[in-house]
Amino acid sequence: MSIASQELEQTVAELTASGRGILAADESTGTIEKRFKQINVASTEESRRDYREILFSTPGLGECISGVILFEETLKQNNAAGVPLLQLLTAQGIVPGIKVDGGLVPLAGFSGEKITQGLDGLPQRLAEYRRMGARFAKWRAVIAIDAGIPTPQAISANAHLLARYAAICQELGLVPIVEPEVLMDGDHTLATCARVTENVLHAVFHALHQQRVRLECLLLKPNMVVPGSACPEQATPQQIAQATLNCLRRTVPAAVPGINFLSGGQSDTAATANLNAINLAAQPWSLSFSYGRALQAPVLQAWRGESANKVSAQQALYRRARLNSLACRGRYTADMEIESTPA
Repeated sequence: MSIASQELEQTVAELTASGRGILAADESTGTIEKRFKQINVASTEESRRDYREILFSTPGLGECISGVILFEETLKQNNAAGVPLLQLLTAQGIVPGIKVDGGLVPLAGFSGEKITQGLDGLPQRLAEYRRMGARFAKWRAVIAIDAGIPTPQAISANAHLLARYAAICQELGLVPIVEPEVLMDGDHTLATCARVTENVLHAVFHALHQQRVRLECLLLKPNMVVPGSACPEQATPQQIAQATLNCLRRTVPAAVPGINFLSGGQSDTAATANLNAINLAAQPWSLSFSYGRALQAPVLQAWRGESANKVSAQQALYRRARLNSLACRGRYTADMEIESTPA
């Protein structure tokens, strides 16, 4: 086995450690500005740095978090004391990763559908990110459900880009996280989300095979199968778990070592409850989380831009991460939401 293959497998092993998940802290400047606006905090380079330092220096975070996805700005930042933010993660045994896609643009000729940009110059950027310490990467594709969409062409185009990105990552020694997100925006049913998600994952794994991507050295970051947020008939965690597992069993090869679900707009408690329900059945993959808002929402509310709130903000993050760690083992209960400390 080559040294490059050994490094990829070691990174995968660390990221899929039992009971640990991934913190998505890769919000673009525009996205984090919206989050900060909700708590009346101005988004500046300094405020973004201070907030992410709070996240990364949370005591005990490495017990529950195996990796953190960073935005490019964060990868290059030091804290006020001059310590690289990336070093705060590695000190806790957390693997640093990097968001590498260039965001969404309209898919020409297909109204209402999007494609992800960013392949141009990707090998050069990945080489630089790896030199700086990143060990894995993430690329997000978005599939919307509405009248007449998604089209097979949009699904195929996004699957191809995900596969090319993954192949380039592995070539340059970074583990790719492949994120095909079927959005929960809309009034579609659980059954419709299941059908679309199954079609998307079939296309993605077909494209990965065509591009000679090594399945053992990637992670999948899919949506859970959930009804649209405006659907009048919502689903229980048990229904969501069954629909999600049915979909994964039909589409995801057992060679894939880990599946880290995105929260996709679910509340922090719903994302935890649904993850727990999914983990009550034995599966060939490590089933964990890669949450952004579902981990950070209580942190932002506790912090509110005040340095005096650092400890309470970190306690909120650790608590949420710990509850999701328990959910990875099927040991979470709703009663824990009102207890002072998870068991």
